[in-house]
Amino acid sequence: MISINNLTVSFGGFNLLDDISFHISEHDRIGLVGKNGAGKSTIMKIICGLQQATSGRVDKPTHFSIGYLPQIMEHHRGRSVREETMTAFDAFHALEAELEAINVELASRTDYESEGYLDLINRLNDINDRLALEDSEPPAVRAEKTLLGLGFKDEDFDRPTETFSQGWNMRIELAKILLQSPDLLLLDEPTNHLDIESIEWLEDYLKNYRGALMLVSHDRRFLDNVTNRTIEILLGHIHDYKVSYSHYVQLRAERMATQIAAYENQQRMIDKTEDFIARFRYKPTKSNQVQSRIKALEKLDRIEIDETDHATLTVKFPPAPRSGDVAFKAADLAAGYPGKVVFQHADIEIKRGEKVAFIGRNGEGKTTLMRVIMGELAPLDGEAKTGHQVKIGYFAQNQEDVLDRSQTVFSTLDNIATGEIRTKLRDILAQFLFRGEDIDKKVSILSGGERARLGMAKLMLQPYNFLALDEPTNHMDIKSKDILKQALSAYDGTLVVVSHDRDFLDGLVDKLYEFRDGRVREFLGSVSEFLEHRKLENLQELERRYTPRENNKAASAAKEAFSARKQVSRDEKKLRNRIDFLEKEIGKREQNMKRIEARLAAPQPGDDVMDLTRDYLENKRDMDAMTGEWADLIEQIEQ
Repeated sequence: MISINNLTVSFGGFNLLDDISFHISEHDRIGLVGKNGAGKSTIMKIICGLQQATSGRVDKPTHFSIGYLPQIMEHHRGRSVREETMTAFDAFHALEAELEAINVELASRTDYESEGYLDLINRLNDINDRLALEDSEPPAVRAEKTLLGLGFKDEDFDRPTETFSQGWNMRIELAKILLQSPDLLLLDEPTNHLDIESIEWLEDYLKNYRGALMLVSHDRRFLDNVTNRTIEILLGHIHDYKVSYSHYVQLRAERMATQIAAYENQQRMIDKTEDFIARFRYKPTKSNQVQSRIKALEKLDRIEIDETDHATLTVKFPPAPRSGDVAFKAADLAAGYPGKVVFQHADIEIKRGEKVAFIGRNGEGKTTLMRVIMGELAPLDGEAKTGHQVKIGYFAQNQEDVLDRSQTVFSTLDNIATGEIRTKLRDILAQFLFRGEDIDKKVSILSGGERARLGMAKLMLQPYNFLALDEPTNHMDIKSKDILKQALSAYDGTLVVVSHDRDFLDGLVDKLYEFRDGRVREFLGSVSEFLEHRKLENLQELERRYTPRENNKAASAAKEAFSARKQVSRDEKKLRNRIDFLEKEIGKREQNMKRIEARLAAPQPGDDVMDLTRDYLENKRDMDAMTGEWADLIEQIEQ
């Protein structure tokens, strides 16, 4: 389907990707893995034509469609959620227009044996196949189902896109890409802004997706559930494993262990051989043996151990100047936006040196409160204020909106650093794995993980006594998250962090504020204690619409509804009979269309192409109408 051939990507004298080749087949589910900055996003951009390689090529079929969800994207404004999502069908409508144009042209041509005529027939069949797959239900219905699956509510559909956060706009872009049903999906960290219900919905969708898939994710469970092949990028080279992520980790460890054992055995053999040569080189009685072993060493195929990347963060935050006893306090606080109250009646007190987490579903107000703390958003009601001599260092969730794309890594820090710290910028950047030529990279070419590290490096420029971090680990690999956690644990100032990563928060914070149903509730204790108190397995469970304890009434109601549904009413029987009838009639229309397509592909002397085309379109119109009615009836029964 797609062949990547001898691809090399160079920046200056550094090869990010070095002569890599692999093939993407029709039903591949590929997890692309590697450290931040290894080149995962670069490969995706090259495949979809947004970036050029230094050398090599990407071969793909004509009329091959690719849907690409980048980590960082520009969001459209001026439309409602529904209107923006429906733009996904522009290509669908273009295919319908092309189909109509081909039918008109076929009706006027008589060169049935010509190559051009056969090309038109082939294109007609390709378009019909694509439209048949897409035309299972009306576009508006498909759009709404996809938006609901990704966490939107009915009342959100007519809200302007600009009233939603970056994360929710990412969901709109994801919905558009899924609705386009491309031949290949390229998804770069699609779960970063999704809650657990949306992740599970996306997992199910991707498992049943008819095309190929390549995705980047730091979510191990998501990779295991969705992928069947893992391509690792390591120091510019790739290692291709035809297995899911967890199996890849096991096989990689076994491969490295086998390789190291073989290398060590060979080295022992080489040492013994060289020792023999050195001892008996000048003894005439051993000359034949010596020469034989010298030749054997020269012909030896030397085992090499694959290079590994051991570079890690070495983060240490500067000492925090002393602030007042209370770092932040809110009383009867209501916060939100014009026409939208996100939460209200919140009483919050964060004392000097406390490490606090904000947890809860997306859209419940965690980032909103962060903006109130930063002074970027005024309270709708109540009061909120920071304490005496509190100096806040803020890490925003959307670093791409904060960093200047035209700057280099070094100039990003150099432009804002003052005093003695300017002499330590290279050391600070080295802590965050920007070394050598890395510091001259433009921000515009950095990966999401690299931008996250650069944003974190900016916090080292001043001795802040209050760190406010909004999803700091979203783009970080597991090792980087562990090291950042250690650095924050050792930090002697006040910390507030928004995160849904239990492993990151556990042992780091000792106080939580849960955002739920328009309220903010305080919990004193660790993440593990909170989860035990709420009878939850992980923080993602908070993102479900109902938690186990809250769901008792809902479960009882569901059981009653299920019992009621067992008694099928006469009306439902009529609906089911009508559905059966429609399914048979739709099948007949499909058979008619296939028969007409075959005749159009090879017309006989007595065939009228115009009449055949008209019959084809009439069958298609009937099938479309019946399919629409069928979808409506199915929806009635499901309700």
